[in-house]
Amino acid sequence: MRFPSFAVLAAITAVPAQAQQAGGEVAETADTIIVSGSASLTTDYRFRGVSQSDGELAVQAGITATHASGVYVGAWGSNLAGWGTFGGANMELDLYAGVKLPLGTGTLDTGMVWYIYPGGADETDFAELYARLSGSVGPLSLSAGAAYAPKQAALGNVFFTGAAATAGQPDAPGDKGDNLYLLGDAAYALPDMPIRLKAHLGYSDGNPGLGPNATSIAPTGTYFDWMLGVDITPLEGLTLSLAYVDTDISEAESAYLHPKFSRGQDGAGAISGPTVVASVTALF
Repeated sequence: MRFPSFAVLAAITAVPAQAQQAGGEVAETADTIIVSGSASLTTDYRFRGVSQSDGELAVQAGITATHASGVYVGAWGSNLAGWGTFGGANMELDLYAGVKLPLGTGTLDTGMVWYIYPGGADETDFAELYARLSGSVGPLSLSAGAAYAPKQAALGNVFFTGAAATAGQPDAPGDKGDNLYLLGDAAYALPDMPIRLKAHLGYSDGNPGLGPNATSIAPTGTYFDWMLGVDITPLEGLTLSLAYVDTDISEAESAYLHPKFSRGQDGAGAISGPTVVASVTALF
């Protein structure tokens, strides 16, 4: 359930994070494979606007191998909340593969990501397909994309309310669900300065309850998330980021999030409400 940084559209995005795909150079010869990676420390792991680390620090890393043809494979990981998320090691591991192709003056990036929760309970892992079109006009970069997770048990509407999930009383055992995520991103590089302004808008459409492990990509059914931020690159390969992140999930709706995403003691809406996220990322 990520984005690192997407999920992976942003990894790919994410993308992570949020799930968060390691960036790299473009190979120039047909037999060349470029291996690149990233390591990050962030004050909060927000995936599609919702905290996966209960508002606490997260350590994240990823690695990608890219062929000159545009085909790539990679992996990205992060720690999670630490409150028994998915009944496992409180870790997320995203495995992804895709291809980047020139399309007009832009680039089409399409592939699949497999979200894995090592040591987790049954029916935690799931797959998601993604496609993203990006291009640039001078210092302005624009992209739009979609991620679709077909019907799977991990995304089913098993618990209709947070109370049912807390009590361990499923309303629809074995249900399967799908999820659609739409996103748009913009970034503007300030001339002659190592500063980039960025913005993100996302829309989630999934089941209105919780899956078999009291989690869900879209815990309230449908919602918007957005981000405004700035990246500063004081040294080559090192980026400092500051971003304002928020969703339109109400305080009442946020009750769905507490069974597995939060201790439930930090106030309604605390992991889906407005926050400022700071991070430092090193590329290699």
